[in-house]
Amino acid sequence: MAEKFERHRQPWKTEEVQKLHQLAKKGMALKAIAKALTRSEESVKDRAKADGLSIAKLR
Repeated sequence: MAEKFERHRQPWKTEEVQKLHQLAKKGMALKAIAKALTRSEESVKDRAKADGLSIAKLR
């Protein structure tokens, strides 16, 4: 069963966006970034796409 996130539909804070950019640039996987930000993988993926970031695929 997937983890439940209590932050459903919460707006992104500036600090979260900055952390997303940092983690994506380090090459972290989507799952790890989502866990670090306590956001769903879908939310992280959507935000990264909107910001033009590429996130490493799991090997």
